Amino acid sequence: MAVSIKSIAIIVAALGVKAFVFGILAEIKKALIACTLVGICSIFYPCKGKSVPYKGLFHSTRMVLFFQIALSVSMVAGGMLLWATTTELIHLTKNVHRHNVDSTNCPTAKTGLFGGAAFMALDASLFWLVCLMLTNNAREDYFDEAREEQKGEYGQVLITDYETTGGGKA
Repeated sequence: MAVSIKSIAIIVAALGVKAFVFGILAEIKKALIACTLVGICSIFYPCKGKSVPYKGLFHSTRMVLFFQIALSVSMVAGGMLLWATTTELIHLTKNVHRHNVDSTNCPTAKTGLFGGAAFMALDASLFWLVCLMLTNNAREDYFDEAREEQKGEYGQVLITDYETTGGGKA
């Protein structure tokens, strides 16, 4: 069963929203890596069983630009989430004042970093969706050009289409 562009787009959007919600709630498990992996796989996954070479996909400057932006925003969002998680862990394990940890509602001010990382994760999923649309356009252009090369131009007769009847007599 072939995976359609629509189903991949829904998966990327759902994982982006999930990363946003988990980032806002500052949960330990984040779906950013899943969103990034699905986004990258959706770019290089063969459409309808036909794969497009890298030169055909990255022929457009827009595609290269949005792919680079999506990849870098995903890495920044992952770094921010990892940074906030590790500094929170270090703060809780190395804290000298153990009696104050449970009594305060907010022992550290890392929630802004979690929120920023959550918005970056949502932005990354949106950039992956734009890359998916550009990939779909690149695939259609590549397959349309391949079909046009086989057809030929108006008035052009290909040797394979020409059948001689009557032993070459006119």
